[in-house]
Amino acid sequence: MTPQEEFAEALRVRREAAEISLAELARRVHYSKSYLSRVENGLRPPGRLLAERCDAALRADGALLALLPPTPEPHERRPESTERTESTESTGHPESLGRTGRTGTGRPARAARRRPRADHPVQPPAAARPSGYGAEFDQHVRRGDTRHLLGEMYEAGQHYQAAYEAAGSDELARAHAVVRSARRWSDPGQVDRDLLFRIDACLAALTGREDPRAVELRLQLSAHRAKKLAMSIGDDTAMTGAEPRTGARLARQTLAELREHGRRFPVPGPRGGGIGDEARCEVLTETRWALYDFEPARGLLALSTELRDTAVRSHSAYFEGEALVALAIDQLRTGRVPAAEATLSRHREYAARHRSRLAYWQQHTLDALMSVWRGEFAAAEGWILGEAGKVAASMEAGLSMPADTLGQTVLGQEFWLRYEQGRLPELFASPRMAGVQRRGYFPVWRAGLALALCETGRHEQALDQLRAFAADADDFTRFPPSGWALPTAAVLAQVCAELAARADDRRTELSAYVPPLRALLDAHGDELVLAGWPTVLLGPAARFSALLALLAGEPETALGHLGRAVRLVQRYPAQMARLRLDEARVRLSTARTRAARAAAHDLARTALAAAEELGMAGVARDCRELLTSPAGR
Repeated sequence: MTPQEEFAEALRVRREAAEISLAELARRVHYSKSYLSRVENGLRPPGRLLAERCDAALRADGALLALLPPTPEPHERRPESTERTESTESTGHPESLGRTGRTGTGRPARAARRRPRADHPVQPPAAARPSGYGAEFDQHVRRGDTRHLLGEMYEAGQHYQAAYEAAGSDELARAHAVVRSARRWSDPGQVDRDLLFRIDACLAALTGREDPRAVELRLQLSAHRAKKLAMSIGDDTAMTGAEPRTGARLARQTLAELREHGRRFPVPGPRGGGIGDEARCEVLTETRWALYDFEPARGLLALSTELRDTAVRSHSAYFEGEALVALAIDQLRTGRVPAAEATLSRHREYAARHRSRLAYWQQHTLDALMSVWRGEFAAAEGWILGEAGKVAASMEAGLSMPADTLGQTVLGQEFWLRYEQGRLPELFASPRMAGVQRRGYFPVWRAGLALALCETGRHEQALDQLRAFAADADDFTRFPPSGWALPTAAVLAQVCAELAARADDRRTELSAYVPPLRALLDAHGDELVLAGWPTVLLGPAARFSALLALLAGEPETALGHLGRAVRLVQRYPAQMARLRLDEARVRLSTARTRAARAAAHDLARTALAAAEELGMAGVARDCRELLTSPAGR
């Protein structure tokens, strides 16, 4: 592929990703549609002015300019006929005539020889600069990076594989291509064994090398290996001989090596010997995910904050997006919701600027998550039950994304939306419920199925599911200390509370599950529970600790947990409605006087009013039951 053809492909890919027609782009850049079509089909070379305008119109941040085919040296004067042809293809817009038409002197303007204004220099992205591994290699990597940034991961993988093959016996070039391949998403909960074998082969080839580029690549490969090992969520999906904790240990070692190397070589780049910003971003991104199930959210927040700052310095569009999503997730988990909303606003700007289907998907998923959290259920439904399914189907059909990644996100958001609305029986009765059962290898889905059975009155079936899950997980003692374990424990706490409320004779059996679940949840008492990466916020961990404390016969402890939960979510009526109902239940369980019962009833009525206003039918139903039951009178 020639440089002219590469520019043409990149232009077409970015235009289609932005959902802009050829005619509309021609109007924006002030060139005729026919001329632009010939450029996009590789039949005409783009002039610099056209490249500048297309780069700006498609918000490519210099990526298109970096692909501009070489122009003749200044002494090699372009034929006047070529300049006139480009001029006459202009649309005749005043700005176009002023720059590409004839000047006031009657001489043809030489648009292709113009340069960016000095006060607005356009720097090509780092990924577009020569790697030193050859033109064919660089071309495949650039094409892969463009596809990946726009969310077309399978096509990106094909280009990275081509780069790997073009590398031949060059160990550094092959490692570079494998690092790029490793950025692609894997199926959730699964280990990409083929990729791990290639990572291991590259690491073996670089063993003992201490030249700066080899050190960078070894750190990047180790970080990716750590994350890929940590992707599994059980023995059935783990790499033979390497459980997820192995990935977490490797992540800590890799981070420690990065810090030590930074102390020894503070100046980045080959001459200084230090780690460059883009390589540092890679290590921070991957090790953070590898530690997701094993470190508290506050520890990961420090990593994502560092990643955000390093990504700004690196001028990498890819890591800018990764950093903003990671930071928003960690801010949400640590209860910093206003800060997360500010980060999501920045990500919204990022998604609009890059026109990536992946960024578009992530932004709307996060927006829906926040809408459900705030109790804005109608807004959430518009995405979750409308466009989300269409976008997921389109991306999966086009092999843009691993098939199960988007499907689980949509189903998870629909599940929790219906739970919050008290309409989970509607989902249970639909064919989509099969998706919950089919994904039982994910612990949170096993817990979700038990909750759905409770919500639809199938309490004995829910108890059977709980028993089977407990048997497989050694009574819930085999969970990791964070990550997916936290939402799983939270949903199980809700299930135990529901089952205990329906029959006192189950309390003895359920009490066996309480200590391990409490230990896990109590360790995260100042956090919010996030399910998925990200899918839904379930509420404060302290709320679920309170449910278990009440089940264990410790109402005062339960009230203490609820107080902590209230401080985290006081601004959000939907969350407060559930907490007020929980507090009413706890206070009624110990009420000995009419005044105490009246105070509990007031809490229930406050929760009822909020639930009715927001459309939380399940919470409203439970409030009425509490107010009218003999125990509550």
